[in-house]
This record gives sequence, C-alpha cells and structure tokens, in this order.
Amino acid sequence: MIDIKNLTKRYGDLLAVDSVSFTVSAGEVLGFLGPNGAGKSTTMKMIAGFLTPSSGSISVCGFDVETHALEAKRCIGYLPEGAPCYGEMTPSGFLSFIADIRGIAPGARDRRIQEVISRLGLERVVEQPIETLSKGFKRRVGIAQAILHDPKVLVLDEPTDGLDPNQKHEVRSLIQGLAKDKIVIVSTHILEEVHAVCTRAIIIANGKVVADATPDELEARSRFHNAVTLRAQDLQGLKTALTQVNGVDEVVIDLEDKVVTAFPRKGQAIFGPISRMIQERKLDVSEVLLERGRLDEVFRTITQTGARS
Repeated sequence: MIDIKNLTKRYGDLLAVDSVSFTVSAGEVLGFLGPNGAGKSTTMKMIAGFLTPSSGSISVCGFDVETHALEAKRCIGYLPEGAPCYGEMTPSGFLSFIADIRGIAPGARDRRIQEVISRLGLERVVEQPIETLSKGFKRRVGIAQAILHDPKVLVLDEPTDGLDPNQKHEVRSLIQGLAKDKIVIVSTHILEEVHAVCTRAIIIANGKVVADATPDELEARSRFHNAVTLRAQDLQGLKTALTQVNGVDEVVIDLEDKVVTAFPRKGQAIFGPISRMIQERKLDVSEVLLERGRLDEVFRTITQTGARS
C-alpha cells in the first residue's frame, strides 16, 4: 500500500534524504528510527505530501503523491511532530473544522466526530480550549484529526515525544488499537517505542536506510543476545565461577550497576549451564537474567558506522 523508490531530498548543498527505498504492507506497524537530524521527519513530510521530493517516487494506495496528490492525501492521516493544532479552538470545534476540510458528508459528519471523540477518550475535554490541555490530550486531539476521515494509512511523527510515562502508555495503546485495520508508520527516536508498538523497524542515519528488520531480528544482532546477566554481592567470585562454565566466551563486571554479564560463544546456549552451576555451588545470586539483546547497542553501532545491515 506504500511504495517508496529512491526518495531524495536536498536543501541546497545539504542532502537530507539520500535515495531511500522501502515498501509497507497492510497490517504492518513500521517504526522509522534514527538519531536527531537523520532525515526522519523530512521523509514523513514527503510521504504525507507536505514536502516535494527532489527526486524519487512515493505511491500510497496506488496513487502517486505528486501526480495524484489529492487522491493520495485522502488515504493518509498525518500527525506532524508536536501535534500542532489551533490553540484557541476546542477539540469539538477543531474536529468540525477538519471534517469540513476533509469533505465528510453532512449525514456522517456528526456521527464520525462523536466516534472519534469516544475512541480517543476526549469526552471530558471536548469543550476546553486546546491550548489549556495537557500534552497527552493535545496528542489525542492530533491523532483524532488524523483518523477522522478513516484513512487506510497513518503517518505519526514523534507521537509520544515529551510525554510522561503514563501519557506514553496511553498513546501507544491507542496506536496499537488503530493498527488493527491500517498501515501505521511511526517516526521516532525513542527506542522503547519499537517494542511497544512496531512489527518492523527501519533505521535511518545521515539520510540513508541502514537497517530494515523486525525488533527481534535487530536485537539478535546485539552482543548481548543470549548473554546472561547476574546480580550478587561477590561480583569477582561470581566472575571467576562463570569463566569455568562451558560455552562462556567472556565475563564482564559492571561496577556501576553491580552486575556480572556472561557472553556466550557463537551458537552456544549458556543459561542452563549457568543455572546448574549456581545450584551446585550454592552461590548467593539474587538475580539471573537471560538477555534478549539490547536495541540501544544495535542502534548506536548501526547509526555510528552508517553501514547497511
């Protein structure tokens, strides 16, 4: 439903997006990740039709975003970074305004507005000026305008940036609910967002796609994948014991977190042998964790090297 080929954007001598290509299919929630300045928001704006590419093509639901702009935009719901709205309007008035712009038929207009208000939990703030709302409710209003016309594609740029943990959880739950029948692209620099809502992740650095995989596949690239982290009082004694376990390649002490991590040799599973060793020696270990892999480590490695992986 989304097909992007060799998408490029230049601002004078600055190459912001460099020949980016990818497709997104129905039912996918794509996390579009990258450090600040990587080209995420620029790409999102081009997909949504707010910026014109320097070269390349974007097709949304079969419509070229440049040559069939109105048809493509009818298929897209877009939440810009910061969820900008008219602060002096109420959510009710703002959604009525959006319904008029979107050309929603008069017979369906009020019903659709009420459906969206209910789905986003806006009932108790619907007549307050938007400028008086919390960041969480402003994001909800932004998502409400994006889904009002029931688009097939949602493009959400930094939807949880600046929110507190409770607000992030609420917005992510909303995104998960919306993803059941739509394509969703979430642009973010918050790595925990990937596990929270995404089925697939693209990492962009210096305007180029440097990784395209599922969250599990990305974690499997981490040095910590299948490593075992343990917490104990006698870290040095535990390290010595771990070095004797079959399949352990290296043992590292983290004095700051007061843990020891044992890294496996390639293809080796060490959780079982380590657990048995602890029981046999009756070691005083308070915590044992099998690592899935650390996405932050993978992210840093990929974006710093800039190599396609």
